[in-house]
Amino acid sequence: MTSQTAVFSLDSQTQERIEQKFQEKVVFAKARKDQLFHVFEQELTEEETWALKYLFAYMPVNDMADYDGELFLSHVRQALDIRKRVPWGERVPDHLFLHFVLPYRVNTENIEDFRGILYNELAERTAKLSMADAILETNYWCHEKATYIGSDLRTISPLTMIRNARGRCGEESTLAVAALRSIGIPARQVYTPRWAHCDSNHAWVEAWADGQWYYIGACEPEARLNQGWFSPPARRAMLINTRIFADYPGPEDITLNEKGFTEINLLENYAPARTLDVIVRNEQGEPVSGASVRFELYNMAEFYPIAEIRTDERGEASFKTGYGDLLIRAVSEGKWSEILYKAHDNERIELVLASSEQPAGIVDFDMVPPPEGEGDAASALPEEIIRAHNRRLEEGSKIRTDYEGTFLSEEKAFAVAKTLGLPPERVWDVLQKARGNSREIAAFLEERSGEYGEWPLRLLESLNEKDLIDTFRQTLDDHLMGAIFRRGSWDDETFVKYILCPRVSYEMLVPYRRVFDHAFTAAEAEAFREDPSKLAGHLEQGYAYHEDLPNLKGKGNPAGTYSLMKGDQQSLDILFVAVCRSLGIPARLHPSEQKPQYLGDGGWEDAVFRLASHRNQEGSSWGMLQLLRDTEVSKDAPAASYAENFTFARLEDGVYKTLVYPYGSTDVYGEPYEVEPGSYRLTSGVRLKDGTVSVRFTYFTVRANDTVEVALTYRETAVDIPVLGKLETGGVLTRLDGTGVVLKGLLGSEGAIAAWIEPEREPTKHLLRELSELAEPLDKLGLPIVLAIGDAEWTASFDPAGYPKLPARTVFVRDSGYASLSGFIPDPAAHEAGYPHLFVLDGQDQIRYAASGYKIGTGKEALQIAAAISQP
Repeated sequence: MTSQTAVFSLDSQTQERIEQKFQEKVVFAKARKDQLFHVFEQELTEEETWALKYLFAYMPVNDMADYDGELFLSHVRQALDIRKRVPWGERVPDHLFLHFVLPYRVNTENIEDFRGILYNELAERTAKLSMADAILETNYWCHEKATYIGSDLRTISPLTMIRNARGRCGEESTLAVAALRSIGIPARQVYTPRWAHCDSNHAWVEAWADGQWYYIGACEPEARLNQGWFSPPARRAMLINTRIFADYPGPEDITLNEKGFTEINLLENYAPARTLDVIVRNEQGEPVSGASVRFELYNMAEFYPIAEIRTDERGEASFKTGYGDLLIRAVSEGKWSEILYKAHDNERIELVLASSEQPAGIVDFDMVPPPEGEGDAASALPEEIIRAHNRRLEEGSKIRTDYEGTFLSEEKAFAVAKTLGLPPERVWDVLQKARGNSREIAAFLEERSGEYGEWPLRLLESLNEKDLIDTFRQTLDDHLMGAIFRRGSWDDETFVKYILCPRVSYEMLVPYRRVFDHAFTAAEAEAFREDPSKLAGHLEQGYAYHEDLPNLKGKGNPAGTYSLMKGDQQSLDILFVAVCRSLGIPARLHPSEQKPQYLGDGGWEDAVFRLASHRNQEGSSWGMLQLLRDTEVSKDAPAASYAENFTFARLEDGVYKTLVYPYGSTDVYGEPYEVEPGSYRLTSGVRLKDGTVSVRFTYFTVRANDTVEVALTYRETAVDIPVLGKLETGGVLTRLDGTGVVLKGLLGSEGAIAAWIEPEREPTKHLLRELSELAEPLDKLGLPIVLAIGDAEWTASFDPAGYPKLPARTVFVRDSGYASLSGFIPDPAAHEAGYPHLFVLDGQDQIRYAASGYKIGTGKEALQIAAAISQP
């Protein structure tokens, strides 16, 4: 093959770069050479050869460890074949095909051979459509397959998403991108890493049609492109980006390009943007190259780096961002500098690396997000298109609901439990969570409970909820039968949590116990059980540290990591814990520090990896942090809730690493926290209605074998409760039993919370979840909560009985055409923000709080206002 070939329009320089990187990967992955590269021994076309080389050249470490070459060849062959079959195949330029059609990976999902399956679902439906209409049609199909639900950080695969029929936005968009690529349409997942005006983040999809990129809300179809409920919040974003596993040349702005990984900045397509130029100098005034510049914003009570950019040889780093505040921190060789950048400040910033010790005391400041802005007015769609769109939504919801009706029922679960002699409520709990995988889980119980009694059920109960939808009998058998004879003298709780359970972090569960059972001699295994620190030394001795891509660290499975014996620190940590459990040694990642530990005679001991220089490797000396209540707390101060309004972080290598504790933990003043010695920063924040956060930093030091007491305090914030208008309460609504009722008849004499909602949409689902979580304090207030739904939104998938945790006085009603709301929200921004529209009313039906559209935390804001106005 010569360098003159025009395959994929690659010039000779690009070919040489791909070939060089490919050969580097062949050497890098020599431990798995046969599994990965044997596919090149087959008869391949020139296109297949270069497509495979391209994928391998930019392949993440975990993928080289976890998967075999046949899987990648299958993706290549199907992508090339589909390109010839679809009507727009020849219109997609080669560079878009390589970067946005050919790739097998979208996010951090488990890789499966999905392309042909999705193509067969969509090919006939889209064959006679334009590219733009094919994008819309594909999203209707995605809506038929899945809808939104919040879940943990592990991203499920497209096929698992279909099996489960629901997932978070990162999973919805992974499905939609995979579906579009499967019919040859360039597509990419787009993220705002964290919102500035509220907590959490969001992901959606961009797809290319005939020379232009468009956006869609994955699994949430609209009647036209470039429309979605997230359009208004996206105008307040500080970064919107997408990741590409390649050296991508643009033409979009490139935020990061290193190690064959490119991050492009798409913010200007959605929001007003400006470029910040940061120059980093040392104390002698000389520019510092290679310094890390972190652009951080407040979200979930921590300062999260939405971008981390290295300075060039001139000591400069540039970042395109929105018109909000940022905490900008530069770090290099143990020195750092930090500045609170305000939106109105000069766009050229100079930081001098002079600090090596953290400040002392308390620092207060405000973080102001970008302001709300109005989008371009869109032309009204014809009524027949709107009706057709609503009909498609209803049909899609029914298709999905009918599929969910095929999941094992409670009656069937109880029958299985009775046959096996197992507790029916516990069996139903796991089968209900397994959803589309429920028959596989039931079959595992039926096959193994006769011999192993309750242990198969206890294994299932040890897993994360999401594991039950994509873990199959082969894996479950491996972990049950590979662990049960290791029970020894351990008590049941220790055995189940730290030996039987295969889940370590957020890696994909695979059958690894038999692998590790045969990996060591009997003498080695016994020596490791006697002293697990020897296992740490043994693993590290053969392990080559290699940083994986930021979002894929620690996502590889232990069997794959062991076969390659290369990867990042987190992957080695997970491998250590998995091997320990396979050998009958109780092991875990420390709950907050995420460091690997094993259970010794004196309690939990750290597994010390000597080459992991970025960690404190001095052993098991810990300190204690005791949080104290604020003795002068105001009545408006929030109740302490971890990762909601406070976190603490330890200073490591010049940056603050937030400690991991369960989101929303409120029991924070009882037992002290066990933490590593070091310098710490306690962050507390109170978010105001406009998104501004009143932030407080409290600095302190924890010493080994000592307890430090720190008061958790919040800044005082005045809550303004104006009268915003009066609700027209004469509108006629329909109860669930079909009877009519005037809105006034549903409201309480001391006030109420009323919301007009769209149950299918993510913003409403967030609100319903928040109201459920706040049921106890809302019940104490005793105010009625009226949730009104339009006729078109009362779809087949909506069932009020599906929300059993809502406050006791919650009432669902139908509001035909949302007539009761008509004319009541004159603010154009509220109209564009869309549903839910929520109001807090006082006893005179006066509006004291209003919120429209997507905003995490609306429920707590409403509770706070309702509580304030109900006080005598």
